[in-house]
This record gives sequence, C-alpha cells and structure tokens, in this order.
Amino acid sequence: MKATCWIRKNTVEVQEVPDPRILNGQDVIVKVTSTAICGSDLHLLDGYIPGMESGDILGHEFMGEVVETGPEVKTLRVGDRVVVPFTIACGVCTACRRGLYSVCENSNPNAWMAEKLWGHAGSGAFGYSHLTGGYAGGQAEYARVPFADVGPLKVPDGLTDEQALFLSDILPTGFMGAEMCDIQPGDIIAVWGAGPVGQFAAVSAFLLGAERVIVIDRFPYRLQMARDHTHAETINYEETDVLDALKTMTGGRGPDACIDAVGMEAHGAGPAYAVDRALQATKLETDRPTALREAIMACRNGGTVSIIGVYGGFVDFFPIGSIMNRSLTIRTGQCHVQRYMRPLLERIQNGDIDPTFIITHTMPLAEAPHAYDIFKHKLDGCEKVVLKA
Repeated sequence: MKATCWIRKNTVEVQEVPDPRILNGQDVIVKVTSTAICGSDLHLLDGYIPGMESGDILGHEFMGEVVETGPEVKTLRVGDRVVVPFTIACGVCTACRRGLYSVCENSNPNAWMAEKLWGHAGSGAFGYSHLTGGYAGGQAEYARVPFADVGPLKVPDGLTDEQALFLSDILPTGFMGAEMCDIQPGDIIAVWGAGPVGQFAAVSAFLLGAERVIVIDRFPYRLQMARDHTHAETINYEETDVLDALKTMTGGRGPDACIDAVGMEAHGAGPAYAVDRALQATKLETDRPTALREAIMACRNGGTVSIIGVYGGFVDFFPIGSIMNRSLTIRTGQCHVQRYMRPLLERIQNGDIDPTFIITHTMPLAEAPHAYDIFKHKLDGCEKVVLKA
C-alpha cells in the first residue's frame, strides 16, 4: 500500500509499504477514505518530538471502512464506516474507566520511553513517534486499529467524510479546551492560535455559553476565518500589543479564561521570543512557550488557563509567580477523544457545528509532501488539508 512516511527532519515521502494485518484479536483493519494533516504533525516534521524513525507512517486523523476484524471484536463488522480517535485506549484500565483515555495505562508498549521524559506515560497514539507506542499512522491506504471496540465510532449514513473526519482529534480537542475553562454566562474567552484547533475552541466556547471570544494570531486569512465562521473578535499580534489590547477589550480585568491552542512552536515578537529561539536552537529548552506565557499574564485574577497546544518537554522563564500569586487555575491534557466523539457527532447532526469550514485544500494521498509544505509555510491560504487515500 501507499503511505506517508517520515524520512528525516523536514522530509516526508509517499512510499510503498507492507499492508497492515491483524496482530491481536481486538484489532480491525480500516481502508482509509479520508485523512488529514494536523498541526501536531508539523512538530514531527520539524524534529521536535523524539522517538521518530525513518520510514514511520504518519497521521492520526483518519476515517474509513472496516475491511477485516479480529475474532474478539464485538461492535464492528466488515463494511462499517468509522472515524478513528487518535488516542489508543484499552477501555478497562483505571484511567479509561475515569474517562481519561489519553493516559490509558495499557496501550503504549513503549511506556518506559515516555516515563523517562515525563515521569509517567500517556496512551498510545497513531503515527506519533515511538514515544507513544510506534503505531503506524493513518496517512495511508489502510490502517490497523487496536482496541477496536473502544475507539472507532460508526458514522451514520448521510454524513460526509468531511463532516465526520475531525471527530478523530481536532474538534474534540478544541471542545475540551473550551470545556476546561468552566465557562459561565457572560464570560470572555481569549484563544491563542487561529489554526484549526483554535477555530474549533472558539466555536466551542460560544456553544458553552461565552459572551465574547477573542482570537489571537498573525495571519490575516486565519483571523478572517475566525471572524467569519466563529464570530470571534480578533487581534493580530504583529500589529498590536496583545496584553494591552486585551486589557482594553475587557475593561482592564483580562479574559475570564485563556486557551493556548498553539503549543511548542509558538511565534512572537520582541526579546523574549528571540531568547526562546536561541535556547531552543542550543537545546537548552525544547519548546517555545511564547503564547503560553502571554496567556498566563493576560488572564484575569482567579481565571483559568487551558492548554491544548502540544508541548513535548521543557520550557524556560515560566511565570509560576503569576500563577500562584493571582490564583490562576491551569488545566491541560491531550484530548480524551473517546469521551467527546458521540456528543459532538450529535451536535454536527443537529446543525450546531459545521466542522467543514476549516477545510481549504483537498488532495490525493500521493501529494502529501506538497500538502505538508503548504500547510507548514501557510501558503495559498492553507488552513487544513484533507488527503484522499
């Protein structure tokens, strides 16, 4: 089969690789019909996530048709159309029973690697390095899906791939980011990042009762998308001092909650950003926390900072004093996707959310290297690429 493979830093190729096969009785094989490139995939492309090996198959947002099932699978049959969560979860461990699927205790066979970096391991994940299990990803013609009774969600007839695909990751991630803000009527929510996750976080904040949402980014086309489709107010951080602007827009208090939908490769301006670039280049810190620092400093006293942008290791100049002295709450985590898939599917069916607005490019799988290039470099107004296998 054909698959998008990580070759080395800044290089991906579509290669012929062996077809996946059933390895465990709880597996299914899915013929991929649609898959997508996520902002998190760029962290792999740019070499910031450890544990990648040449030839690893990328992709953690995918859906398709079940073509083979293991003997222990109870809920799926050949021919079922499914969307697959990026988190791989067993469904029976303590974490899964609590709904904390992204920290499943049984799905990461390389837990020892993650424990060295993070203290404890998270769950396995598709196409996201050997640190999260080394599972082959879904930017391919076929994919093996473990624990198939726990993860994949059947897609109803009448729903297009484009409507359902983002249930695999970014729609639940954006929704969880807003949910962690504990939004109350009248709240003002600020979102750093107008990428796909930031767009969905803004939509979700309104759905959960926010009165105003303010989105911060630097690309005019992404800010326009936020205004047009999420009805958020926007700030271009290359043109405006964000902290001053947020104080002005909130009567001096600051937003009630701030969502970091950017993560480890945040851009910025000024001396702090230059220091971060230097520290990262010399490997004295792994991540650039520009957006996170700003979100913490902007948040009102007693407010919440919700972190859904991906971080991999360690940061410097972290404003812990601001957090402690101003009674801020920090909430974060890789998304527990299985918890949100069905409720969000119902919202899509009811017309509360139309996730297709973020799609700007659709390409065949064979053009994945070009798709990565335009997505990474924000060319041709690229917000989200869907690949057709």
